Amino acid sequence: MRYALIIAGGSGTRLWPMSRRDSPKQLLPFIHGKSLLSIAFERLEGLIPVSQRYVCASQKHQDAILSALPELDKEQFLGEPVGRDTLNAMGLGAAVLAARDPRAMIGVFTADHLIEPISTFHRVIERGFALIEEYPQSIVTFGITPTGPVTGYGYLELGDTIAGNARILKQFREKPQPAVAQEYFKKGPECYLWNSGMYVFPAVTLLDCIGRYEPSVRKGLTSIAQAWDTPLWDGVIARVFPTLKKTSLEYAVMEPAVRENTVRVVAVPMPVEWLDVGSWPFYAQTCPKDDQGNALGAEKYIMDETTNCLAASNEPDHLIAMLGCRDMMVIHTKDVTLICPADKAEQIKDFYNQVEKRFGCQFT
Repeated sequence: MRYALIIAGGSGTRLWPMSRRDSPKQLLPFIHGKSLLSIAFERLEGLIPVSQRYVCASQKHQDAILSALPELDKEQFLGEPVGRDTLNAMGLGAAVLAARDPRAMIGVFTADHLIEPISTFHRVIERGFALIEEYPQSIVTFGITPTGPVTGYGYLELGDTIAGNARILKQFREKPQPAVAQEYFKKGPECYLWNSGMYVFPAVTLLDCIGRYEPSVRKGLTSIAQAWDTPLWDGVIARVFPTLKKTSLEYAVMEPAVRENTVRVVAVPMPVEWLDVGSWPFYAQTCPKDDQGNALGAEKYIMDETTNCLAASNEPDHLIAMLGCRDMMVIHTKDVTLICPADKAEQIKDFYNQVEKRFGCQFT
């Protein structure tokens, strides 16, 4: 049976100060009045039935997520007591679903993407499921045409073609150095695509890969899955999950699996408009613009002699006034206002850590 697993556990620190511990980016209604999580859930309509959609996120956000997604049953929420990165989030979903359905085929989707058109997205995901039904000892990932030598994404080096336009991977390279990313970008989309972070795989195939490369993680996930739907669940996951090695699926499994050819990893191109809303410049792309290229994410603003700036506020009665500014970002919340050049956006994550170190959790 086909299932969907939405990963929604990210902290979203690059979208601070709006994204906070208690209201992370995936729950903020800042994309035309909707949250990224709601958009990701709705995007699966007509592709995966609601009863076969699961969400993995922080346990402390359970009530907020179930309120945001009233169609989601409590048993379809997998709560992480602490964040342990994507290897353990995806592994938890695979272990639980495999325990229920040994033939479970899982599509993994993240709660921070905007994708258009939906019809193309559905067609490509259907193709991914069809591939693993034909080649069950496989993992399918979905490639996005790069728009620049970005270092924050994984790169898929494409090999031989199989079954239409699907390509066997020659190399999976997560977050390369700038010079390497530039080289990949120059070679073009016939050679390299960005990894979208979306996957399709049989649950048992992923678990076998985790067992090969991170056997202690596989052992822990198995013990947790055995407690699912029993009175022992809360105690077991609280005890075991925090001990699992914190790492991403890409570093722990995808890179070595492709390098060592231990499992067939196949990339399917996804020709869509794809936006990973992971930082303020990417959020700015979702906002209406004025004739000076300013992104308008606030209800009240005045921009004079100002170009290519972002004004964002979650307080509708607050005025953002910018005079003589260029390539700046002003992000206002009720207790924090962030002002910084747009080219410093990637440093906000480190800046967040400085704020936390100085003020504790007061502003984070």
